[in-house]
Amino acid sequence: VQLQASGGGLVQTGGSLRLSCASSGRIYSSSVMAWFRQAPGKEREFAAAIRWGRGSTYYTDSVKGRFTVSRDTAENTMYLEMNNLNSDDTAIYYCARGSELSYSRGSYRNWGQGTEVTVSS
Repeated sequence: VQLQASGGGLVQTGGSLRLSCASSGRIYSSSVMAWFRQAPGKEREFAAAIRWGRGSTYYTDSVKGRFTVSRDTAENTMYLEMNNLNSDDTAIYYCARGSELSYSRGSYRNWGQGTEVTVSS
């Protein structure tokens, strides 16, 4: 299974973007799909995740209330709606697939190539 992240770009502070992560194959209901992000000079960190079957969602504190993760099971695609963006959100955003919910990147075995988000003031 290959993951393809897209939708990044340049946006002003307070703006919005919608990222997509398309899978080349079926995502099983037991899977967990996640968004991680890596800011310049920093470690890759967990941003959001969704249990594919139940649709339960999880967020890191810094994005709660601003980001929404969702999925289209028929299209095997995950989304990340990002609102009220600020400079701290500038990063490369990666999507990943795992078999259990984890905030650790090591728990996810399939990764997309990343899409860059730049928030300017």
